[in-house]
Amino acid sequence: MPQSVDPHMPVSGSHVRQAVAHCVDTLTGVPAAQWRGRAGSLQWTCWETLEHLADDLLTYALRFGLAQPMDVPRVPLRVSRDRPHGPANVIFGDEEAGPEGLLTVVAACGGLFATAVDTAAPTALAPHIFGASDPEGFAAMGVVETLVHTHDIAQGVHRVCEPPQDLSERALARLFPDVPLTGTPWSTLLWATGRLETPDRPRRTDWRWYGAPRGSS
Repeated sequence: MPQSVDPHMPVSGSHVRQAVAHCVDTLTGVPAAQWRGRAGSLQWTCWETLEHLADDLLTYALRFGLAQPMDVPRVPLRVSRDRPHGPANVIFGDEEAGPEGLLTVVAACGGLFATAVDTAAPTALAPHIFGASDPEGFAAMGVVETLVHTHDIAQGVHRVCEPPQDLSERALARLFPDVPLTGTPWSTLLWATGRLETPDRPRRTDWRWYGAPRGSS
């Protein structure tokens, strides 16, 4: 019988930092030429996917820079793309700095985001496409974005990606209460985010997370 994860596992900025450290450790040293290949099942290149991750972490952080995050649907920065089907971002890496430079951007954005969620009032709410969430919920979103996009890129550059199971378990508990634990927490998170299929569970083509604060109806 599938097991459930402990629903009371907290998520904080320290877990965002752990996820970002895993990303940097996994992808450091990948030759520059490999970054132009496709990232896993995505339509983006590995470079574009890492830029998208940095963009997610930064824009999540900016939400909690506002005194009243719910007053605006998003921080109104200019969004652009490098190509028609590439990710729409507010920040981009300096190509002359190479992959290690872009990893530095991710580390900086992740650190800023970790600080933002840890210093925000625990009851603060910020908008998200799946509904308003609190700092802990956004921290869990940052963990998920970092882990799964590191996985996407690792597939494209042929690196092994095995994050700490604890991080996957915390993310599942906070954002995917509808998903039972089958296999490891990491394999379950990959299935929950549409990146894995098993004989018993077809690949998800339509998925979402649930960021509502704990205890809300």
